[in-house]
Amino acid sequence: MRNDTRFHAMHQDGLLLLANCWDGGTARIAALSGAKALATSSAAVAWSHGYSDRSQLPTALLLETVRDIVRVSELPLTVDIEDGYAADPELVGQFVSQLLAAGVVGINIEDGGDAPELLARKIAACRAAADAANVQLFINARCDVYLRGLAEPGKRVAETLRRAALYQAAGASGLFAPGVTDEAEIAGLAQGTSMPLNVLARSKLAAPARLQELGVRRLSAGSAPAEVMMGRLRAYMERFLQTGAIDDELTLDYGALNALMTTGQ
Repeated sequence: MRNDTRFHAMHQDGLLLLANCWDGGTARIAALSGAKALATSSAAVAWSHGYSDRSQLPTALLLETVRDIVRVSELPLTVDIEDGYAADPELVGQFVSQLLAAGVVGINIEDGGDAPELLARKIAACRAAADAANVQLFINARCDVYLRGLAEPGKRVAETLRRAALYQAAGASGLFAPGVTDEAEIAGLAQGTSMPLNVLARSKLAAPARLQELGVRRLSAGSAPAEVMMGRLRAYMERFLQTGAIDDELTLDYGALNALMTTGQ
């Protein structure tokens, strides 16, 4: 089965967990940890190159990152492309064509603070690019109603579903509603669309088994793995610069890490 059809199938039953990575090394770790598919976090990729999030990363660096990940793993890869890194839907479609050529089978694309009609046009351009490449691209439409408070409490389910219908008509494959944690609202979203529902991991979110019962089909770690790693790295570097100490209980030693990165070469 091709990776694009495999990735679509992963959203039909059960719950797909995605521990978002940001380069070839973290992709190896995710794969060896049991990941069924790989996903990038736009924030994590940007930070790894020394850029801030929110479409500041040059697309050439994102493409380079994608090629690195595809080089080290044959797992299906979905890439967070934020707003498509352009306001013009035609330019977004052209960029997606480059991602498809690099081996990507899924994307996240978000509305953010823009009009939902703009994201719909971008989704249509992405779908056209995928059709031209003969790839069954999984287009995960990220709706930021919850993250950005784009509707009043009590009206967020309805507004998210209104946007979801617009995005689905344009060619979206899934609905991503980051920020929702209330079980009744999650169930309402899952029941209100025929697209697989993706939510973002949060400390107050229900356990995976419960999310599956509510109708969720995808759970993303988002930027959390990068936040943990970079937070620990900063603390470690500060401690070393203050004390010269290099001991740490969670260290992977040189031999183990080198062997992990050699896998599949």
